[in-house]
Amino acid sequence: MAIDPTSPVPKYSQLRDLLLDWIVETGLSVDDPIPSERELGQRYELSRMTVRQTVDLLVSEGKLYRVPGKGTFVARPKIEMSLALASFTEDMRARGFRPGAQDLVRRVLPASGGTARAMGLEPETPVHHIERLRTADGEPMAVERSSIPLDLAPGLDGHSLAGRSLYEVLEQEYGIILDSGEQTIEAGVCDPADAKLLGLPQGSPVLSMRRRSFANGRCVELATSRYRADRYTLHSRLDPRRPGGS
Repeated sequence: MAIDPTSPVPKYSQLRDLLLDWIVETGLSVDDPIPSERELGQRYELSRMTVRQTVDLLVSEGKLYRVPGKGTFVARPKIEMSLALASFTEDMRARGFRPGAQDLVRRVLPASGGTARAMGLEPETPVHHIERLRTADGEPMAVERSSIPLDLAPGLDGHSLAGRSLYEVLEQEYGIILDSGEQTIEAGVCDPADAKLLGLPQGSPVLSMRRRSFANGRCVELATSRYRADRYTLHSRLDPRRPGGS
């Protein structure tokens, strides 16, 4: 297919769709190279600037990636972020990935004012503060920070979380079964510390998640996480609209 110069759709956007279709139709796999910007310009009779704009867009969307001096390659498909009350470990296993975790911080601290309010605790109530780097098949995916009241899980800091879900430990060791939760997800920018952990350039986009998880009406966990935006996408099912707009 060719670029339609009479179409109201910008040429770079047309090229984006053509390239994605071409990748699928030719059976290119992850890490396979695509033609150079010069070759694409000649093939579709477009300026180098337009082609570069298209490639920049696909790189920013996480569909391609560049290696300086070598070219542009097909990126791994993004992982859909779970919108269910499931742990990172459970979610990755369900998708066929090998989950991993690296402990960054594990200590008992007095809850800050914001944490106490969010969890319905008295100010400075002791909480477990857990920071972990989460991986899938060895690749850094997210930085998770969780707060859990000390009285609900005494001795939690003595339980290894290597290869185990935090929710699994809470259930098996303390009989705590999470039955509800709420989370907010928004776009964010990676700070220098998290960028280093995730292997991203400083200022890279991330998906910032804040979750409260409950058991029998009590807030058990307050978690804030930063997920790589180049490796995650959000997917949600939309239920049918009810008559009357209710």
